[in-house]
Amino acid sequence: MRSTVERRDSIIQIIQKNGKVRVDALSEKFDVSSVTIRNDLDFLEKKGIVHRTHGGALLRKSVYEDPSLEEKQQLYRKEKQRIGEKAVELIKDGDSILLDSGTTAMEIAQRLNGKKNLTVMTNAINLALKLGNLESMSVMLTGGLLRKESFSLVGPEAEATISNYYFDKLFLGVDGLDINFGLTTPNPMEAQLNRIMVERAQQVIAITDSSKFGRHSFSYICDVDVISTLITDTNISVEFERELLRRNIDVIKV
Repeated sequence: MRSTVERRDSIIQIIQKNGKVRVDALSEKFDVSSVTIRNDLDFLEKKGIVHRTHGGALLRKSVYEDPSLEEKQQLYRKEKQRIGEKAVELIKDGDSILLDSGTTAMEIAQRLNGKKNLTVMTNAINLALKLGNLESMSVMLTGGLLRKESFSLVGPEAEATISNYYFDKLFLGVDGLDINFGLTTPNPMEAQLNRIMVERAQQVIAITDSSKFGRHSFSYICDVDVISTLITDTNISVEFERELLRRNIDVIKV
């Protein structure tokens, strides 16, 4: 019988080779219960080795790398759904809003049906397609260079389009949120576009799960103080929340 340490070492080797694992497959391979495997994966997540997903785990990449949209969709799905639900509550009929590309922004887009007289601009093709059939809503796409990893549009054309308008609210997803390093994302062109979004919005609302806190990625977007509101899950630490509140940032936990 393998010891816990040996089993976890083997799991690490498997996930480093394949990039991902499933609970049921590991349970069968090591002849242990699914509860035992989930505990193993939870342990490896706390060590920063994997990201837990529904039914398994993904190899955790460096914060300097840029995961695909498919990979991001597997991470913290329930948290993102709750964040999306709460974000929609902050949107009023008649608002003009900016939606960043990303999986949490998609959770917002999926819940906008029923809002009236909204103007929504996004740089995400998949979000625009989702919103295109909704009545009483004007949907604007920025144009620009397509980033195939995220279905987002970036570059001078996208920046110029956003610069022509002012918006009531920006809902911004990030890959890192750190008190000292600010808001960050792996891709420099995405970060540049995000900076312009921040400049053109009256209210900047960060939408991110708590796994992004205390992390920083390659490309700087803006300082933490620029945020007016943060919507996140309940796993935010007391110390981190206290520091945000000290900076007059409204923290909404869902």
